[in-house]
Amino acid sequence: MNYKIVEKDKGIVIEGIKDFVPEHILDCGQSFRWVLEDDKSYTGVAMGRVINVNMEGNNVIFNNTDLDDFKNIWYDYFDLGRDYGKIKEKLSKDDVLKEAIKYGEGIRILNQDEWEILISFIISANNRIPMIKRAVNNISQRWGKHIFYNGKTYYSFPKPDVLANATADEIKECGTGFRAKYISETAKMVSKREVDLYGLKDIGYENARQELLKFPGVGPKVSDCILLFSMGYYKAFPVDVWVKRVMRHFYVAEDVSLKKIEEFAQDRFKDLSGFAQEYLFYYARNSMGKDELEQMSTNK
Repeated sequence: MNYKIVEKDKGIVIEGIKDFVPEHILDCGQSFRWVLEDDKSYTGVAMGRVINVNMEGNNVIFNNTDLDDFKNIWYDYFDLGRDYGKIKEKLSKDDVLKEAIKYGEGIRILNQDEWEILISFIISANNRIPMIKRAVNNISQRWGKHIFYNGKTYYSFPKPDVLANATADEIKECGTGFRAKYISETAKMVSKREVDLYGLKDIGYENARQELLKFPGVGPKVSDCILLFSMGYYKAFPVDVWVKRVMRHFYVAEDVSLKKIEEFAQDRFKDLSGFAQEYLFYYARNSMGKDELEQMSTNK
């Protein structure tokens, strides 16, 4: 990679990094533990730690970490070993993606914890991002460990064994709604190792997906989010309402099913499908309003 890693007091600076914009990465629907600060930096909780990410010119600053943690945790978490320039070059052969990439050029797909992502995306079903964030934070505050940073208290996401001991009613009090029973049952399944959650990244996309579908509250879209954002299955192409709209407008007929949209995308974008999905999602959500997309779809 063509950048320089410099250790500074209580942090790390990456000088001259390309294809990295905190807003694009941390506000594209793949993680729910990041907060935008007044200084335009982002503070997040991940891997049992708190970290702050800021950008100044071509430099990205990671506060509240050291070189060891950066190399052992954050380098992989932020997917810093991948050449996104090459990915964008390949995907830009598609005219729609060429335009979409302009809006989310700094996106990177995070490598997150499988367990936290499993529960987070169960909560995401038929839900809005602010409500998802609130529920995940409430669960963390109630059962996670305290972490102090910069005068504030943050909370790690609770382990499966801890959440397995909570009742569905207690989980519902965190703002999870009808999903509380799914979370309770899933926590018990993971705690009892009825599904080897941390072994799924080694068994292939289709097999891993079938295993995830055993969890209550996990359907095709949620499973693909988990596969993409925590297990490195970049063939996954989650189809949510935004992706459905943009795909139906630019690529397929209005009456094409979600399954057919997924199959079309995987055939077109191959092993880069997950990256294509993130660019399309960000493009649809940030440059093309809901009303505009609905109108375009109606006029198709």
